[in-house]
Order: sequence, then C-alpha cells, then structure tokens
Amino acid sequence: MREPYDEFAMFGENIVEFGLEVDSRPVVSRESVSLDDGRVISALRWGVGDPVAVLVHGGGQNAHTWDTVALALGTPLVAVDLPGHGHSSWRDDGTYDTESMADDIAVAVRSLAPAAKVIVGMSLGGLTSLALAHRHPDLVRSLVLVDITPGVTPTKVKAVTDFINGPQAFASFDDLLQRTIEHNPTRSVSSLRRGILHNARQLDDGSWEWRYDRRKARAAGDGASAGVPVVVRDWWEVIGGLTCPIMLVRGAVSPVVDDEDVAELRRRRADAVIHVVEQAGHSVQGDQPVRLAAILRPLLG
Repeated sequence: MREPYDEFAMFGENIVEFGLEVDSRPVVSRESVSLDDGRVISALRWGVGDPVAVLVHGGGQNAHTWDTVALALGTPLVAVDLPGHGHSSWRDDGTYDTESMADDIAVAVRSLAPAAKVIVGMSLGGLTSLALAHRHPDLVRSLVLVDITPGVTPTKVKAVTDFINGPQAFASFDDLLQRTIEHNPTRSVSSLRRGILHNARQLDDGSWEWRYDRRKARAAGDGASAGVPVVVRDWWEVIGGLTCPIMLVRGAVSPVVDDEDVAELRRRRADAVIHVVEQAGHSVQGDQPVRLAAILRPLLG
C-alpha cells in the first residue's frame, strides 16, 4: 500500500505539535534554480516579498527540516536543498565538498534571496554557509552556525555517522521509522514521521529508500561522503578573517560542539554571539524549533 505524500499538507501537524498560533495554510512554493552544468538547486520559498533569510540544512536532511522554524518566524525566507539532497540534483561524481556546494548555493541565493539579512546553516549546511561567506561575501551579511564549528571531528559526529551510514533501503515504512526513532531520542515520533516522508521515497515494490545521495558512501564506507562535515581547509582562519557578524547556536545535549570549540570561536571572533539551547541535540531546528526561531527573529529586522 502506497503511503500518501504531499509536501505541503503537513504544516498543520507542525503547528499543533508546537502550539503555534499561525495560519495552517502558509504561502510556500517549490522553486528551482538552474546551474551552468544542467543541475538544479531546489528550494522552498516561504511568504510573500523579498526573503530576509536563507536556511541551509545539514547532511542527510532537506529544506523541510526548517518547516517549524519558518512557520514560527512568519517572515519571507528561503530554505534550500543542498546538492544531492531533497529535490536538488545529484552530482555525477557523488562528491559533495563544502566549497563546491557553496558555489552552487550562491547561484540559488543570488536568484531567490539576494538581499537576505542572514544565512543560517546547520551542520554540513553550516560549513557550507561558512564557505559561502568566504567565497561570496557579498551574499552573507550575517552568519549563523547551528551546532557546528570547524572543530568538528569524526568522534564528535559519530552518532550522526552511525545513523547516516545505516541501510539505504527498508522493507517497510515502519522499519525505517523504528530505526529513525532509535537514533533520535530527543525528537517526537510525529516529527520523525514527517521528516521521513520528506526525506525518503517509496518504491514500486512498497519498500523505502533515503532520498539523498549516498552512492559514494555505500561504495567506500565513508561517512563524510554521506553528508557528515569534514574540514579540509583551515576554516578557523577563515572565520577570523570574515567581516560579517557571526552567531553560534549550540544544542546543549549535542556532542558536536564542545567548550573548546566555543573558546576557539571567541578567540578568533571576540564579537561572536553564542546561544546554548537547552533540551536540544545536534538538530536544534528539529528539537527546539520555536526557541531557535526566537533567537533568529532579532536578526531579521
């Protein structure tokens, strides 16, 4: 039996779960921006008017991870699908480094949100946004890193790697949901179910597989290729050289950012603003979306 899916039909669940007093039928559209090589970057445009923010998800996620944050903010914004994720094209070589992805995202930002006041990036999306600020500084007026710094290591992201490097396909939706629940103890079952519907697809035989590109990871057993951030440049030095304001939002129960990372950020950028979100793990936007929206709201003017 095929599981029904309409990517715009579940916002009411987000609203009820988090007690939001907003319209259950927000203005949201799916947009596509073409790249020179024929690939496309897909994105969700929220609201009417010029977008004031761009939201960039983490590895193995997609633009819908920001749904509750976008609903809570209630302001025009764009949430992009990283290359190889969501509805964006996969790369033929299966390689997704932060700098090439930043160049791809730059095309989408210039097209959809050239005057955005802030770029918000979580995990792999955070390092991609940092690369965007480095390579395309005119597009990044303010940068928010959600639970990521250049201090990320394989040990710190092991829990993420263990989940992402799991099976590609599952016999049933329930099997996929059960594994997701086991690896996401800070999330509600209802939110995880919505996340799977946005991030996986049902095949003709009734089985399910993840939507994001994991071909290179499956061939090499390399977690980095499956969307786990890997630092190949001295991004701490890059952070020190940026002129835009920087904010770090850290999940209080996440192992990905530690006190040493915060200290190094303060050393490199004494003006950096730090927020710690209680009862949030690595995916702050999933665990505490309303609190994250409250942190972001003053940046939007």
